[in-house]
Amino acid sequence: MEARTLTYFVADVHLGLDVKDPDARERRFVDFLRGIPAARTEALYLLGDIWDFWFEYRDVAPTGYARVFSALMDLMDAGVRVYFFRGNHDIWLSGYFERLGMTVLEQPYVVQIGTKTLCLGHGDGLGPGMYAYKLMRAVFRSRFCRALYSLLPPRLAYAVGEGWSRRSRLARSREYTFRGPDESLYKWAEAFSEGRHVDAFIFGHYHTDVHLTLPGGAELFILKDWMDGAPYKVLDRTLDGVFGNSPKIE
Repeated sequence: MEARTLTYFVADVHLGLDVKDPDARERRFVDFLRGIPAARTEALYLLGDIWDFWFEYRDVAPTGYARVFSALMDLMDAGVRVYFFRGNHDIWLSGYFERLGMTVLEQPYVVQIGTKTLCLGHGDGLGPGMYAYKLMRAVFRSRFCRALYSLLPPRLAYAVGEGWSRRSRLARSREYTFRGPDESLYKWAEAFSEGRHVDAFIFGHYHTDVHLTLPGGAELFILKDWMDGAPYKVLDRTLDGVFGNSPKIE
């Protein structure tokens, strides 16, 4: 039996977003999942905004994405642990992912993988400032808002959700430039690592590829979105925690 030494990280696939070619993007994601060597893989971390809009009623979940769920369940059946972080687009869960076998985590989540201590999450709302966004985030994550939204008939609820998607930054094709030390997430990670040992932070949300070293020595990785490719990171414990983009580290 092969040792399970690989851990994968992916974010911001935005399944369902009608930008460029959503069907091709879903196929790329399924191909990525099917390409993970299950016998050698310990875990897969889905770092939020895998879906561009997700809302579950208590007893009803969205239809579609059968190939995605099939690939995820095949990985879990093969012994790969799958973890999911809510992003700012796929926040409204009601237990469906857990019933499938995934574990839902909240950011910031610190985990030890081999010799490496990682801090993981979607990355939204971390750091100073952003008061309007943080207020909106708190409202959307509240039980009251969720209960109120669930009063809408499913057809109307998803029409509203798709309308939000069409007004998103990705739908308008606006690129974001990560501002390095001036960025709220950078400041948060720098302060977080001052009081504890962290080898690397891995987040999504900003839709751009970032790899920076913080003053204390920790690395900050931000994963690119899937609009034009299939980006991810992989941690191979046999290579002492070397991270790589596609193609996979062998």
